[in-house]
Amino acid sequence: MIKYKLLSIFSCIILSLSLTAQVQPPVQFDFEKQTSGDGEYVLTIKAVPAKGIHLFSIKKMSGDLPVNTTIHFDSAIVKYLKDSIVEIGNPKTALDASLNNLVTSFYVDSVKWQQKIQLLPGDSIRIKGSINYYYKNGESIESGEEPVSMQFKYRKDAPAELVANSSGSLQAKSMWALLLAGIFAGLIGFLTPCVYALVPITISFFTKRSKTKIQGKKNALFYSISIILIYTLVGALVATVLPKNALNNLSTNWIFNVFLFLLFIIFGASFLGAFEINLPASWSNKIDSKAGVGSYSGIFFMALTLVIVSFSCTGNFVASLLGLSTAAGTLAPIIGMFGFGFGLALPFAIFAFFPSMLSSLGKSGGWQNALKVVLGFLELALALKFLSNADLDKGWRLLDREVFIVLWVVIFALLGMYLLGKLQLKNDSERPKNDFGVQYVSVSRLFLAILSLSFAVYLVPGLWGAPLKAVSAFVPPMGTQDFNAIGNNSETPVNVTPGQPGLAKPPQKYVADLKKYEPGAAINNQLVIYYDYDEALAASKALHKPLMIDFTGIQCVNCREFESKIWIDPEVGRLMKNDFVVASLFSDYNAELPDEEKKFSPLLNDKIETVGDKYEDLQQRLIKASGQPNYVFVDGDGKLLIDGGYGYDATKGAKEFIAHLNKVKQLYKERN
Repeated sequence: MIKYKLLSIFSCIILSLSLTAQVQPPVQFDFEKQTSGDGEYVLTIKAVPAKGIHLFSIKKMSGDLPVNTTIHFDSAIVKYLKDSIVEIGNPKTALDASLNNLVTSFYVDSVKWQQKIQLLPGDSIRIKGSINYYYKNGESIESGEEPVSMQFKYRKDAPAELVANSSGSLQAKSMWALLLAGIFAGLIGFLTPCVYALVPITISFFTKRSKTKIQGKKNALFYSISIILIYTLVGALVATVLPKNALNNLSTNWIFNVFLFLLFIIFGASFLGAFEINLPASWSNKIDSKAGVGSYSGIFFMALTLVIVSFSCTGNFVASLLGLSTAAGTLAPIIGMFGFGFGLALPFAIFAFFPSMLSSLGKSGGWQNALKVVLGFLELALALKFLSNADLDKGWRLLDREVFIVLWVVIFALLGMYLLGKLQLKNDSERPKNDFGVQYVSVSRLFLAILSLSFAVYLVPGLWGAPLKAVSAFVPPMGTQDFNAIGNNSETPVNVTPGQPGLAKPPQKYVADLKKYEPGAAINNQLVIYYDYDEALAASKALHKPLMIDFTGIQCVNCREFESKIWIDPEVGRLMKNDFVVASLFSDYNAELPDEEKKFSPLLNDKIETVGDKYEDLQQRLIKASGQPNYVFVDGDGKLLIDGGYGYDATKGAKEFIAHLNKVKQLYKERN
């Protein structure tokens, strides 16, 4: 009996060792691709033998025994192959007694095989083949097979890309290309509302701090250098230890947004004349005693504030660059972020070469206080945006859409009245008088008053559900509004009636929390939106329709911009409703995941703990990119229909998105 038990135990041990050996493959393979431009690409196959394994070279050995590794490609793509396969590594040679003392060439650490591929403009191919490899394990010679499959595309209008994705994002062919892409993205980022709105405040700061033109030039240059340094540091952190979603988590954190709300309220009240913000005299004396050290540190932190506050507008550019560069090597994020910082800081640096643009604002006169008051009203309006971010994140429902719009209507109406001289504040001086001794309003103030009052009137229809396309990126989503006179139609949502054969189940998971963030265009069009990836995949499979994944964010400014300008188009709405299953996955939705779903994400370099983290990781897995909005298209099995995502691009409109949707439809039809 004991013998049988020992035999059973021994058999289990042998079986477990066998299973362990199967889990650990004898050779690990990795594939990557690079481009040198003009349609020339290099497919690199990296092989890493396990400990104790001798992987034979592809070079033909002497004798008749075919134990060398071979790489075969499908005959259909042979015409795209250029030159022969090149082997790169440190081979070892030895006489092998088991092969009749044949001189063998093998690798014990790693080896790379490279194959050049030449494409013509417009070519889109999938390289397929197999690796038949031989290796020595102990005294036995064994073999294995590994499939090769990788997509290559070449578009003449985007020579810097490896695989052109639908959003036009590029994978840089060189550090120079990445640097130029970063500079261009920075210049575009400067034109976004979050950055451009801060320019007057920045000008006012330098005016007060600069006693001479030379000092103003130094301050402006140091401010620009600080912006570049901060973004370069961000790139360095991403390249080393910082999780990819850290900046996005900070910009969407409710505590941080409440802090910014209070900061803008304080500065707004100060500009309106409630009080003056001045450093204590002792602080001023210390700063003076330490020459310019304190001054430059203050400028640096001002630059840091700009970087953080503007992230809700520039985050998409930053995330796209980081998503591109992190796959291109350790130095790439640093180069990309340096370029972005340079492009963003360049307009500010221009002030250093035109000091009159700064110093002219510092001349005494009543207009200076008027400028401060105007800035005060604008700061109050911007403060509400930060409070709205926190409100949306925590679900307080303090600033629903109609409440937010009412407050903006009042703020800009009061601003118009102030500019017309109908409202006087504490520090206002008398307005100038005309030849008849009557106070008058200057033409410039009249034009500004017309602009402010017109904007207030423009906002009013939003109280009844008008989309307000010009400001839809800033006001809360339509789902938070109690009354919508535009979207009340009784049309039944398509393809989601429960209980009928062939139709998908309606969305259930997270609906209670996230439905209020639906875009107005979706509500008005009765578009069905899923908020859970697995539910959406099941619906896609049941309805035999492609799944459009909308990687979005509750506080994403560019997402609201895209929805208000693109989703509202009738043809876009028709295609999304009738030909796609739509899932909106919020990267900043902080609902905690069950313990069994929490795990560490090597792609984010952080632990996945919330639903938003889960979808950040999913976006990385699908398209190796961050940032929202990003529209990714898969079939019912979760396989990509088209490489990459369709991201925010201010130069593209509904026409381009319609063309993209039709292309995805055709690809899905061909696959199924």
